[in-house]
Amino acid sequence: MFVTITICVDDFRIFRNELYHLEMKNRYVDKFLFLIALIFLLSPATLNSQGMETGYAPKSRILFIFDASNSMAGQWDGEIKIDIARRILIEMVDSLENMENVEMALRVYGHQSPVPPQDCDDTKLEVAFGPNNASRIRQKLRFITPKGTTPIAHSLELAPGDFPPCDRCRNIIVLITDGIEACDGDPCEVSLALQKEGIILRPFVIGIGTDMGFRETFNCIGEYYNSPNKQTFKEALRVVITQALNKTSSQVNLLDSQKMPKETDVNVVFYDQLSGKIRYNMIHTLNSKGNPDTLSLDHLNTYNIVAQTIPPVSKDSVVLSSGRHNIIGMSAPQGYLYVKTTGGKAYDNEKILVKKTGEYQTINVQQMGSSERYIVGKYDLEIPVYPIIHLSEVEIKQSHTTTVQIPKPGMAVFTSDQPGFGSLYQLTREGDQIWVLNLRERTKMQRIYLQPGSYRVIYRRADLKSTSFTIVRDFNIKSGDSQTISFY
Repeated sequence: MFVTITICVDDFRIFRNELYHLEMKNRYVDKFLFLIALIFLLSPATLNSQGMETGYAPKSRILFIFDASNSMAGQWDGEIKIDIARRILIEMVDSLENMENVEMALRVYGHQSPVPPQDCDDTKLEVAFGPNNASRIRQKLRFITPKGTTPIAHSLELAPGDFPPCDRCRNIIVLITDGIEACDGDPCEVSLALQKEGIILRPFVIGIGTDMGFRETFNCIGEYYNSPNKQTFKEALRVVITQALNKTSSQVNLLDSQKMPKETDVNVVFYDQLSGKIRYNMIHTLNSKGNPDTLSLDHLNTYNIVAQTIPPVSKDSVVLSSGRHNIIGMSAPQGYLYVKTTGGKAYDNEKILVKKTGEYQTINVQQMGSSERYIVGKYDLEIPVYPIIHLSEVEIKQSHTTTVQIPKPGMAVFTSDQPGFGSLYQLTREGDQIWVLNLRERTKMQRIYLQPGSYRVIYRRADLKSTSFTIVRDFNIKSGDSQTISFY
């Protein structure tokens, strides 16, 4: 999982000989305060009985992509841009250096080839991920000289390869730049493609200065923030890092007909809205106090949530607020449908097809003799016994069990001294015949469970080649009884 945070710096200036002394003076106060905040944010969190992975926080890996193009030698707010940018970034590296479950790396662009000419491949991973590498990042930052162009898109394209394989890692990209793409690449297109693949999350974008073109350019890459001076730039970097590492609690309220969060015990799936990939799977749970269990979810995703009720209910475009408890409400009032027969095991293996009234799609196949939960409403049932039973507008009510009872069948036994062809019909009170089934060919005897009622069978032996040998038999079936129909 990747997070991209883009920070733009405009018109900074500071003399190199002042940088080191200011850095040493201010580093330790900021480091102490930032450590206090992040110790809480990154502490291991135990998730409660949702079937989600529990017990420890994932490792957060932060890749800083640093702009060293020639424009970073320009001035802003009385200082040199690259000096103020590296100073503030070094302070951030100091703050993160001793954090548990945090690793850092540094990619730089625009520092190897001067302009002109324009080298759009001028981007390099200078310090790879690994333990205890903060000093190498600081050292590299101190001696970088701005020279070249601004290949933002190409740097983003290469960034995913900077992260070694890891199953339990959050991969975060922090892009620090003073300008827009200078090569042929399209950072917006790259960002969108990587997000759709689930490689990165929607980036943060922090623009520095008054050029509104920054907002128009970077809005398509990610969430945009503006910083008009160096102090707000420093605060912006602190805020976005805190946002990226922050932990956010949430709960899903499955609401009954009274809008109370009392529904539970169904699978809830969280999909990343952009990529469509599953981020979390859990069985919804009410805790010992009867409240929906608390979840630890990554707030940097926008989610489409599906509760696997019958039929499913969903909620799209769910955005979580960082650093607070989020309550996600979903209407899911449910009752029960119980379909049974009045004795015997003749229908034990039968399946009931369930559709919403007025719709054609089958939403569930329910086992005879079982009870299933459904969203409150009306349903049509198709019970594949002989004859097929169609029940319309069966109503499911909140927390109520609707029972459908199927009469116990009887048995019809069809016998002949020779195989033949035949059709079975149900007789209505009006004297009409409704087709039920065709008898099996090439058999002399067939047993069929039938619902109580009046029937007619029409039969001709296969070896008799005249319609005059057609036999018609009417008979009645009673529950639990057996009736033999002979074609001799």
